[in-house]
Amino acid sequence: VCSSSLQYSIFQIHELMLKDRPRQEAYYNAILGNKDLFKDKIVMDVGAGTGILSAFCAKAGARLVYAVEASNVATKVALDLIEDNGLTDVVKVIHSRVEEFELPSEAQKVDIIVSEWMGFYLLHEGMLDSVLLARDKFLKEDGQLFPSECTMFVAPCSVPSLYDSWSDVDGIKMDTFARKLRAQKPARPEILPVEPKDLLHEGVVIHWMNLLDVSVDELDCIEFKDVMALQKTGKHQGFCIWWEVRFPGENSVVLSTHPDAPLTHWKQVVLVLPEESCESLEEREPVAFKITVKRSAAQMRHYNLEVELLDPQVEEHPVPCSCHMTKCILTDAHLRKMDTL
Repeated sequence: VCSSSLQYSIFQIHELMLKDRPRQEAYYNAILGNKDLFKDKIVMDVGAGTGILSAFCAKAGARLVYAVEASNVATKVALDLIEDNGLTDVVKVIHSRVEEFELPSEAQKVDIIVSEWMGFYLLHEGMLDSVLLARDKFLKEDGQLFPSECTMFVAPCSVPSLYDSWSDVDGIKMDTFARKLRAQKPARPEILPVEPKDLLHEGVVIHWMNLLDVSVDELDCIEFKDVMALQKTGKHQGFCIWWEVRFPGENSVVLSTHPDAPLTHWKQVVLVLPEESCESLEEREPVAFKITVKRSAAQMRHYNLEVELLDPQVEEHPVPCSCHMTKCILTDAHLRKMDTL
C-alpha cells in the first residue's frame, strides 16, 4: 500500500468517527459537562487520533493532557489541531504506542484516562487492552476512566435485509441469489443497522464491566447462555448484539448502540443463523442459546464470535420464565400464588 493511500484511509476512518454525532456528543457532554472533574487535573488520552478529545479535556480545564497516539499520520493531524486551537501549553502530543510510553521521571501519575476504544460488538480490535494497561501503569489510585463502565446486550432478531427483501427486487425474484448470499453469512458477523421492530425481545445483558477493576485476562473469553421467551411473533434469523458505555460524573452520559438509539458508525452486530436453523416463532416461544466471544489465538486483538442453538426442553430456564412451556407456566402460577399469601 502506498503511503498516500494509507494516509487517505486513515483520514477516511477519522472522518467517519468525527461525523458520528452520537459518539461526538457523548464525549463532548461527558467531558465539558463535568468540568469540575477535569479542572487542574492531569489527563491521558489513549489512542488520541486527531486529538479532539484531548482538546475537549483542555477546554474543560485540565492542567496537562498527554495525547498518546501510535499512528504517525494521526499524530501529525493531532499536532496541527492542538496548535490551531492554541492548546499547545496544555496538550502534549506524543507519537508512541501507549505500551511503550513512559512518563517523565519527575511526573505525577494521571488523574483521568480518556479513550474512545470501543469497536463492533464492543471488543473488536482489542483496544481496551491498551486502556487497561495504561490504567495499571499511569492512573492514580483514586483516578477515573472515561468511559467507566460498559455493557453488552443480545436479542433474537429477524434479518429482513438478508432474507425477505430478495423475493421481489423491482418485480424480479432473486431467492436463489439470496440463498447463496446467506450461505456466506454465518461465517462472520454482519455489521448492519437493525430496525427496532425486527427485535424479537427487548434484549438481555451478556456482560457488564467496571473498567476500573476488570483485568485483561477477563477479556480473553466471554460466555453467555440463556433461555429467552420471545416477546413478539416473528422470523428468528439471527442474534443482534449491541452495547452501551457510561461515563462518570454528576452529568452522567450514556453512549448506546441500541437499535432504538440514534445510529452510530458501529451500527449493530448480527450473528446470522444458517438457513436450516431459521424458524417462524410465536410470542412466548423459548429460544435457548449460548454465545461465546473468544480472543483469537492467531491475532490477539481480534475475536471469534460463535452462537450455538440449544434445546429449550433440556436447558434450565430462568425463574420466573414467561415462555409457554408447561413447567414455566406452573412455576409462574405457583410464584403468583405465593405472592398473594
